[in-house]
Amino acid sequence: MPADRPANPLDLAALLAERGGERYELHARYLNPQLPRMLHTIGFDKTYDRASGAYFYDAEGNEYLDMLAGFGIFALGRHHPVVRDAVQQVMDLDLPDLTRFDCPPLPGLLAERLLGFAPGLDRVFFGNSGTEAVETALKFARYATGRKRIIYCDHAFHGLTTGSLSVNGESGFRKGFDPLLPDTAIPLGDLGALQRELRKGDVAALIVEPIQGKGVHAPPPGWLLAAQELLHANKALLICDEVQTGIGRTGAFFAYQDEEGVQPDLVCAAKALSGGYVPIGATLGKNWIFEKVYSSMERVLVHSASFGSNAQAMAAGLATLQVMQDEKVVENARVVGDLFRSRLAALSEKYELLAEVRGRGLMIGIEFGRPRSLKLRTGWTALQAARKGLFAQMVVVPLLQRHRILTQVSGDHLEVIKLIPPLIITEREVDRFVDAFSEVMDDAHRGSGLMWDFGRTLVKQAVGSR
Repeated sequence: MPADRPANPLDLAALLAERGGERYELHARYLNPQLPRMLHTIGFDKTYDRASGAYFYDAEGNEYLDMLAGFGIFALGRHHPVVRDAVQQVMDLDLPDLTRFDCPPLPGLLAERLLGFAPGLDRVFFGNSGTEAVETALKFARYATGRKRIIYCDHAFHGLTTGSLSVNGESGFRKGFDPLLPDTAIPLGDLGALQRELRKGDVAALIVEPIQGKGVHAPPPGWLLAAQELLHANKALLICDEVQTGIGRTGAFFAYQDEEGVQPDLVCAAKALSGGYVPIGATLGKNWIFEKVYSSMERVLVHSASFGSNAQAMAAGLATLQVMQDEKVVENARVVGDLFRSRLAALSEKYELLAEVRGRGLMIGIEFGRPRSLKLRTGWTALQAARKGLFAQMVVVPLLQRHRILTQVSGDHLEVIKLIPPLIITEREVDRFVDAFSEVMDDAHRGSGLMWDFGRTLVKQAVGSR
């Protein structure tokens, strides 16, 4: 039965009504001071009052299309009723959660259900985030193989805690946090480089995103399978980081499943598994790896997480997987994603600043490149000289300001916009984005006007910050 209503409840609605207008000041004073500064600078300092599905709404009722999904968390959109109901149910049950000395059923049920989508994997460790899932995989690979070195790919993103940062291929995140673990980067798709590192005999594993979030780059077809064969021949493991690509994002449940024969030893998942409600991380692995790590009763707690396997997260995960199946979400990601990419790719003939559209499912990268015409090339060159990535920012801002569509630049110093919308979007949302994007590109190709005025402002800021 639900708990009795407390005599003096916290009135969140009243608190938000009273102080919600202070949101940017509160962040500037007590949290990361650069976040509000950045949002003010690029005009992203909106005030969203509520959200539903693939949309945000401001106080005036204006509708904003979400093409970011909280960096991939909201695969089912915001506030899916089935997930919300499951979380509410589990709170109303007053379960004896996290006793530490029992085996509650919900983690076992979620592990069973999740492994059903990953044939060849046998066990799951539940943590609280993607970076925790990666940390778990790194630890398990090192212990199971008796080796210490992990190979990762240039430009990879695997998280920001110390272990995952050691396999992060972006120098901007690593700078100032050395020394890190002694791991080694190779170019994505370079089998020769992998083979050279494996010959040294100290490699525990290769960790790789089947599609990199930074720039939306995939390795060449067949590379993942060939890498797996090399690794196993050298008694090393394959770790697939599916924190962003997994749980349906690419039109398969896990992105590695698009390549026949690929069978990772460890898989990291998070983000979408939460249903957008309760943080969760999951590391799936082969039985022999778990049996090595948890080899005796003395090692029963050798790796654990204080809030891992909590009832709310497990209920949200179960509900998410149910919705994925009931509403054919993975199939929708594949079908709508194919439509989306084809509609965008067709624009490349019209817009010389549009260099490439790539991706899989509803993970799409739109890359801009040097134009042919002299008039556009002059402006492009000025932006590139100031800071690479400014043109993509010039596109992102009017998409929000004029068309109320939230997107992101795919990474620092990249002329790439990444689209990772909720997996529930339909042709309606595709039409809205393509129409808005076309208007923005029309403006950009005039070579003058508000967009280029904003570009000059960005150039001044970039130069001034050097």
